[in-house]
Amino acid sequence: MTLLEQTIAAIRPADPAALAAARAHQDNLTKPRGALGALEEVAVRLAGAAAVNPPPMPFPAALAIFAADHGVHAQGVSPWPREVTAQMVGNFLAGGAVANAFAAQVGASVTVVDVGVAADLEPEPGLTVSKVAYGTADMSQGPAMTADQAVAALEAGITVARDLVEHGARCLVTGDMGIANTTASAALICAFTGRDPNVVTGRGTGVDDETLARKVAVIRRALRVNGLAAGPAESADALDASEGSGRSEGSWSSDGRGGPEGSDGREGSGGASGEAPARSALETLAAVGGLEHAAIAGFILGGAAARVPVILDGVIAGSAALVAAALAPGSVDHCVAGHRSAEPGHAVALDHLGLRPLVELEMRLGEGTGGLLAHPLVCAAVRVMHEVATFDSAGVTDKEA
Repeated sequence: MTLLEQTIAAIRPADPAALAAARAHQDNLTKPRGALGALEEVAVRLAGAAAVNPPPMPFPAALAIFAADHGVHAQGVSPWPREVTAQMVGNFLAGGAVANAFAAQVGASVTVVDVGVAADLEPEPGLTVSKVAYGTADMSQGPAMTADQAVAALEAGITVARDLVEHGARCLVTGDMGIANTTASAALICAFTGRDPNVVTGRGTGVDDETLARKVAVIRRALRVNGLAAGPAESADALDASEGSGRSEGSWSSDGRGGPEGSDGREGSGGASGEAPARSALETLAAVGGLEHAAIAGFILGGAAARVPVILDGVIAGSAALVAAALAPGSVDHCVAGHRSAEPGHAVALDHLGLRPLVELEMRLGEGTGGLLAHPLVCAAVRVMHEVATFDSAGVTDKEA
């Protein structure tokens, strides 16, 4: 078995007995039932994921920032030059980014992973070089990567998760860096949820109206070129003519079925006329994803296999989690949504995953910043389970006794 197959096989969904025990424990703590709101849900979720109540304290935390470049940048979807990806890797390693400040605040370690930066980076402390390629190909012209590249990036993320857990991490936080990566994120979200590019595409690093319209058109084209859109195949000229016309009447879909080999994701033509053909999760990832998306999906799978909670950051992590969920549905039970990004596609992804974000501050930075801010809340939720007295132990009369 490959590393990816072994990891998927090791993932177990939330343990029903631990979930029930955690809910009962919550209800017997010296507070009104439900008084801690979403924090109670987090504590129960982590108990189910760990298969024990109370769950282990999710500390220390480890942030992994996966960095890669994108061929679709050539389509003018971002005003930032491509070399900023490599420059920001240097900034992370120097401790000068927002993610570094937030990590210091919450006591998290920071590991930067070059999984696809379009430059050769010198080895230095804090940097893991797992380069699969020098960025992806332009997804608006064809697949962003090969299936082998997608698997290699997934396995790079798994390896990082395993290494961090082996070195003592008890909570993993997703981070990312890649100019134009919100374009790939929106395409993945469209493919896995069936939503239209107009609905899920946001301004990323703050693009103007003209660039946003171009971004939507590029995503629409990428989905069609890669066979992820509804309707008959169109010529390049027809695509060009339709891209500026706003919303398409078609749907965009990938059922996400199939494991690493994609054996059951190629069946038929998608059913009723006008539907997109079914594609495996791996095929979809390779078609419109980024190398950092693949690595983050692997990171999630690695954490889930180790029963260590994974706090998701923003839209890049959300789109990667859709990939992980399609490959191994049980992996979602090990995830916590750290925050809800200002990017519209993030809310769509979280809704599809059934995850409730802990923080909503209109952030859209990435890097792992939203996940880091949520980490103290996750820790607080679990500490309650360990340290708050029950009605019985404290000799306090329960209202419903």
